[in-house]
Amino acid sequence: MTALFISDLHLNELRPDITRAFYVFLQQKAAGADALYILGDFFDAWIGDDDDSELSQGVATALKQLSDQGTRLFFMHGNRDFLLGQDYASRCGATLIDEGTLIDLYGCPTLLLHGDSLCIDDIPYQQFRNQVRMPAWQQQVLAQPLAVRRVMAANMRSQSEGMNSLKASDIMDVNLAEVSRVMQSAGVQRLIHGHTHRPARHQLEINNQPAERIVLGDWHSHGWCLTANEETLELESWPL
Repeated sequence: MTALFISDLHLNELRPDITRAFYVFLQQKAAGADALYILGDFFDAWIGDDDDSELSQGVATALKQLSDQGTRLFFMHGNRDFLLGQDYASRCGATLIDEGTLIDLYGCPTLLLHGDSLCIDDIPYQQFRNQVRMPAWQQQVLAQPLAVRRVMAANMRSQSEGMNSLKASDIMDVNLAEVSRVMQSAGVQRLIHGHTHRPARHQLEINNQPAERIVLGDWHSHGWCLTANEETLELESWPL
């Protein structure tokens, strides 16, 4: 039995190489796995489940095939695809899970996050995050015509990239005190998240016990996957 964890693919029409690499991953790595967890920013932007693009439809078809073969699929929202809803998840054969989901990973209680909630030093971003996670804000956006939402998504993406270029690198990383607080509150010794694009396995001490924070990588120049089974836990990468 194997569970796979990925995040931050940022699938979009401008990078068909990433989409192709993801399809290969599904065929060669995910096929036969017990579960695949996608921990946010799967798409570079998500404008609503009524998106009729070739990309969204192709991805749904590929994931549904994997689901039909017996692999359980789980989606968690990121800061780019927070509008992804139950309708699209169902078409993929996937289950939506909340930020801060706790799972039993082969006997080890493990906390799953996208990771942006840990970056509390980036105050303007946290204010933005609070706004876009409000149901009223989301309903207002989703009420707009599809063409308008496409423009809105492009503008928000451009603004985000511009703002990030002006921020100090450490501001956009997790706050270690917040990591410790969240893990202690959840009662776990293992945390898996993405978002920061800084893949690594960090050894910690939580409640005077050894603990680990595993950061998934983004699919920009390499694919990244955490592979877990009853005996091993391996953070893997390969060139796209």
